Amino acid sequence: MHRLPGLDLLRAIAIVWVMLFHSWIVGGLGSPYDAVAGYGWMGVDLFFVLSGYLIGYQLLKPLSLGEPLRLAEFYRRRAYRILPAFLTVLAIYVLLPGWREAPGLQPAWQFLTFTVNLLIDYQHNQAFSHAWSLCVEEHFYLLFPLLAWGLARCRSRTLVIGLCLFVVAAGMLIRGYASMHGKDYLESIYYPTYTRLDGLMAGVLLAAIQSYQPQRWARLQGHANTLAVAGLIIVGFSMWLFRDRSFAPVVFGFPLLALGFALLVAAAATKQSFGRWQVPGAGWMAAMSYSLYLSHKLAMHRVASSLATHPQIHGWAAFLLYAVTIFLFGTLLHYGVERPFLRLRDRHTAALGRPAIAASGPLPAAND
Repeated sequence: MHRLPGLDLLRAIAIVWVMLFHSWIVGGLGSPYDAVAGYGWMGVDLFFVLSGYLIGYQLLKPLSLGEPLRLAEFYRRRAYRILPAFLTVLAIYVLLPGWREAPGLQPAWQFLTFTVNLLIDYQHNQAFSHAWSLCVEEHFYLLFPLLAWGLARCRSRTLVIGLCLFVVAAGMLIRGYASMHGKDYLESIYYPTYTRLDGLMAGVLLAAIQSYQPQRWARLQGHANTLAVAGLIIVGFSMWLFRDRSFAPVVFGFPLLALGFALLVAAAATKQSFGRWQVPGAGWMAAMSYSLYLSHKLAMHRVASSLATHPQIHGWAAFLLYAVTIFLFGTLLHYGVERPFLRLRDRHTAALGRPAIAASGPLPAAND
């Protein structure tokens, strides 16, 4: 399975951007970096588009070739990939309250059932709140394979287009209703799965084009630089639109942002644009992104607690200490938990005599 440097680069950008956004936990980066960190929540939307594309291709490519959908194998690989690191971090949050970035924590069963994004009381329980995006991903893993199987059997382009339009319109209507009636932004608009499907759907559409219309995909990749520029323009406009949480950005901003990121992902999935850039460290950062995402708030809080008694450490020295600790936590989780279970998964797959799903596809190892 070959790596695509452009996708690794986007994943690395996404995780760094998210961690900068969460620096509010320790007081933020301060001017002039607040403008960059303040939009770091968009890194999660970039993750959604990447996940929609990569997972979508794993499932859609075999279906496009008339192969059966191996659901058990798909869910087994996802379980090995997601659960060990997630359960390790959840255990820390539950058993070591002093390590939490905030005192309140939703009941453990909500994390275990991946329903915390639908039930969270954010005003009182902010600890491990970033698990909301994992809930969205898990709901996607649960439902999309069955949906893909059904659509593949129907082979109706009209039905696919209609379903995509329905998802976008439903999300816009729900977010618009919540905005107009003064609902809590995080609990009613930002966290729920049914309001955040734009990015995943955009990624899946890319995977569908690549799987079912390879000639059109090749033409798109022939204009990779144009796609990249258009994507950057649209993302930039989305950032301008999201200056506040008023009606317009809440309703139209998320699908627009998904479109911009989808164009960037399409450009990155080829070596004809920035996708050919071998940025030092990007591949490692991409592989580490899941562990970093899970653990970075724990690391930030531990450093902040220590620095409270050492006021002489500040500025760039404090920033370096935060960075080193975040990567230390992420490295321990990745190499101590995530990687061993991935190796166990691969041994299990080999013992069963089964090839990896979409082994010839353009999936960087960071997401497999």
